Amino acid sequence: MTESTPHIGRKISKVRELKGIKQEALAALLGISQQAISKIEQSPEVEDLALDKIARALGVTSEAIKNFTEEAVFNYFNNFHDNSTGDFRHHCTFNPLDKLMELVEENKKLYERLLQAEKEKNELLSKK
Repeated sequence: MTESTPHIGRKISKVRELKGIKQEALAALLGISQQAISKIEQSPEVEDLALDKIARALGVTSEAIKNFTEEAVFNYFNNFHDNSTGDFRHHCTFNPLDKLMELVEENKKLYERLLQAEKEKNELLSKK
């Protein structure tokens, strides 16, 4: 994969995996099948409207997905490591407990969105 031909589907997959979201959960948030998510993640290109919806469901911007690189992720994590001492704690720029609580809140919001999507799906099915 070169910079001139980014594979948006793979980038969606990597962001989803980093966020700890399964294809089934993303599919439920978007009201589509897991197979549809799999197909999207195999696609080199994704329409802007679809990408915007996916990005919102993942809690990121579409630009974050378009600009995603594994190198940037590795650089992000490597910045927390001090090569001179081997002890990353002296250079940590955030409180790990705060980050943990943010993740808990994100997961709670994701669960609530999944629950709401299921409720809406059940309502639609009961009307049929």
